[in-house]
Amino acid sequence: MEPVSQSASHSSPAGDRQPCGLLLAIESSCDETAAAVVDRSGQVLSSIVASQDELHARFGGVVPEIASRAHLERILPVIDEALKRAGKTLADLNAVAVMTEPGLVGSLLVGVTAAKTLAMVLDVPLVAVNHIHAHLYACRMQAGRDIFPAIGLVVSGGHTNLYDCASAISYTLLGSTIDDAAGEAFDKAAAMLGLPYPGGPWIAKAALTGNPRAYDFPRSFLRDERLAFSFSGLKTAVRYAAFGQPGTLNPPPPLTPERIADLAASFQEAAVDILVAKCRQALKRYGRRSLCIGGGVAANQRLRERLEELARKDRIEIVVAPLSLCTDNAAMGAIAWELLQAGQVSPLDVDVTPGLVRHREGS
Repeated sequence: MEPVSQSASHSSPAGDRQPCGLLLAIESSCDETAAAVVDRSGQVLSSIVASQDELHARFGGVVPEIASRAHLERILPVIDEALKRAGKTLADLNAVAVMTEPGLVGSLLVGVTAAKTLAMVLDVPLVAVNHIHAHLYACRMQAGRDIFPAIGLVVSGGHTNLYDCASAISYTLLGSTIDDAAGEAFDKAAAMLGLPYPGGPWIAKAALTGNPRAYDFPRSFLRDERLAFSFSGLKTAVRYAAFGQPGTLNPPPPLTPERIADLAASFQEAAVDILVAKCRQALKRYGRRSLCIGGGVAANQRLRERLEELARKDRIEIVVAPLSLCTDNAAMGAIAWELLQAGQVSPLDVDVTPGLVRHREGS
């Protein structure tokens, strides 16, 4: 393993230290073991991410038991490397932040246990961070200034959630997927087309030479008033287009590179149509003039192009997380400084909250 470098709360901090100086942030919510050192100004002094893609590739998705075991092996070397790259030691730290929700329970527990131990031994505040909120805060980091209030979209392998973001630490869930997350749909569509895992970058690459109008794939909830997403039907439509419906007498032609490119482009265009339409709907409904986008799928170039078009057409501000902060990382744990300023320090018995964020608008 070679880490990759990328440049219930109490009301007062633990001990006598003030929320200033240096923060160590830890992330282990899914299949990335990450640590970062961030100073009080928000400057990221180091960001180390150890990916597990090679461990899960043959399964076509994340295997929770494999992920948690890999975190156990990597968490201490990653923390050590983050401190080393920043030129700091444990004694320099003024606070420790850790993602406690949502995610895989075994994975979360590894990071939280490490963070609790460090906070206790160093006698510094422990800050529990919501992984999804941190993805949106990555947009604040990109902008270098306050961008809230705004509508926020987190779109990744495990989540497709819309929020009304009143401030940097105040998020109201407006709606989410009722089945597959967008990133999960990208992975599954890629697997059907014989493309490698993780599927998002490979779908985008194949789509470059494809015709996005070759297949008229469904756009679920596109004209529905609910701020909800659904990608299961789109995924099924790709399967039928690629291999035919069960019992079909005349199966479709073989999956040539040209057909794969057209299927990938058409799938990507449908998924992007859904994401952009729901963002626009939320902006209008809640009267916001700013939109922030985070999560792994936010790295998709076609989505970024369509968002730029939306910004020009509707004259709104759109801030997308930088590529280095789209996929899971610990640097976005810089949101902990905002939580510390608000006095939101966690007890040492803080627990993890696993699972996915599922919500139907109005429920």
